[in-house]
Amino acid sequence: MTGLATVLIFLVATVVAVPIFKKLKLGAILGYLVAGLVIGPQVFDWVNDPQTILHVAELGVVLLLFLIGLELAPDKLWKMRTQIVFTGGGQLLISALAIGAILHFVLGFSVVISSIIGLSLGLSSTAFAVQLMSEHKILKTPPGQQGFSILLMQDLAVIPILLLVESVSSANTTSGPQWWISVLAVVGVLIIGRFLVNPFLRLISSYGSAEVMTASALLIVIATALGMEAAGLSMGMGAFIAGILLANSSFRHQLETEIEPFKGLLLGLFFIAIGMNLDLSLLVSEPLFIISASIMLVVIKTLIIFLILKANKQLTTDAMRIGLMLSQGGEFAFVVMTQAAGSGILAPDIAAQVSLIVGISMALTAPLVILHSMWFTSKNCPAVYDSHRDESEPQVIIAGFGRFGQVSARILAANNIAFTALDKDAKHIEFVKQFGNKVFYGDASRLDLLETAGIAQAKILLIAVDNEDDALKIAELVQQNFPHVSIIARARNRFTAKRLSELGVKLYVRELFAGGLEAAGMLLKEYGFNNEQVNEMVSIFAEHDKTLLDKTVNEKMNMDELIKTSKKGREELATLFKRDRLIHEKNK
Repeated sequence: MTGLATVLIFLVATVVAVPIFKKLKLGAILGYLVAGLVIGPQVFDWVNDPQTILHVAELGVVLLLFLIGLELAPDKLWKMRTQIVFTGGGQLLISALAIGAILHFVLGFSVVISSIIGLSLGLSSTAFAVQLMSEHKILKTPPGQQGFSILLMQDLAVIPILLLVESVSSANTTSGPQWWISVLAVVGVLIIGRFLVNPFLRLISSYGSAEVMTASALLIVIATALGMEAAGLSMGMGAFIAGILLANSSFRHQLETEIEPFKGLLLGLFFIAIGMNLDLSLLVSEPLFIISASIMLVVIKTLIIFLILKANKQLTTDAMRIGLMLSQGGEFAFVVMTQAAGSGILAPDIAAQVSLIVGISMALTAPLVILHSMWFTSKNCPAVYDSHRDESEPQVIIAGFGRFGQVSARILAANNIAFTALDKDAKHIEFVKQFGNKVFYGDASRLDLLETAGIAQAKILLIAVDNEDDALKIAELVQQNFPHVSIIARARNRFTAKRLSELGVKLYVRELFAGGLEAAGMLLKEYGFNNEQVNEMVSIFAEHDKTLLDKTVNEKMNMDELIKTSKKGREELATLFKRDRLIHEKNK
């Protein structure tokens, strides 16, 4: 079968399976797994090289870990250290001990094999659980953050587990990279990420196109991942470290926006490949054992996570739901099993059984979460999650961070009001950051970038961009997709104000009008008028101009009518000035 035909089969399977499973509220990931099972060697055998596909699709997990790293600035990671070490570490160790004890004392496996399988099954699926928590809108709530800290600790533990497998390998006759090479690789990533990546991205943003920026984002992730793999470490860990180093970068939102589509597609392919690799013949030959083991895995992990979260003073409903969401085996278990079987630690049939148990546990997770939600909804429990909000998410977004936008930004910063600023001039961003402002690279006229910057959670958007067309495009996008956001827009002139008003923007500021009035007042004073006269003249003009602008905005006019109205307005203004001057002369 040609490569293009294989791609066609993947696309058809995805388009058919995923919407059905999402309609049934079973989740997209379960749809991917079933799609892979159907098209793979176990059912129709339309695609018969699942191992190669799985190897390629692992890039989806790598991109996921990079995006997770982008969300975790070092200071935020440091704040989460207690949750990561004690909550996450406790879950993994207790789960591994419980599962390992059953394998050793009940099934008779050796301590080494029991430990490796126990640690592998103690890992949950980051991709699966994060998506479930996002779909249920609990990822950024306190219980969701507890669950995320568990997943984060598991991701960090993948490297030691893989190193453990490597160290006890009986078939590995060639020595891998020396430990100091791995240390040098980590140091190299830290140095490159700290000092070279941002200048590289600034250069690309100045002289490259949007496509080149996308290629640069993928280049950073893949190069880091392959470099760490060559040094004997995990590709995912390399991507994760790179993400953390760029979490405070001005290009963070842009990188997240560029990589997100690739991550989604490759992650879907990854789960399809997992489904293709599941050996259903084992389920047919040993159905009772496989199903019982899968259920026991879900029960053990749910109970352990539930107890840990209860010890951390989470509500019973929250603790149970998070426990169910993290109860499945994880994608890294497939990686560990493959390495353990290839190195001779595990028999291939045992590794296949563990992989099948993990796959079935994934299939059980979404239905159990749905049943739990239905049970508590039927019991009329109050909404637990929707009222929570991530306090670190700014409610103000400033699109365009030139001189106009900076005035508002400085006032906000002086009053400790958080905001997110976007500007597409990389050199400008670096200059502004020297003065302590936090601003990100990106074109605010792109809907995906606005979404990444948090427009859905924002209350106010200040459109301060120079380009009139960009300003109108941003206003139109936000009005159509996020009508709850209050827009304050910079208008170059009265015609721009009219177009903004037609888009539904009620608050706009003509960029030169207030400064022009102030300059006119100074000019009149220097000319010889007193303060009272100057204030009245400026006030008359401002009031008249506002009336004229309101008429322009509220009435539908073509260009000729606008010109006639403008001329008539000037005549009226001249009459007002003349009458005002006569009054002053009479009062002298």
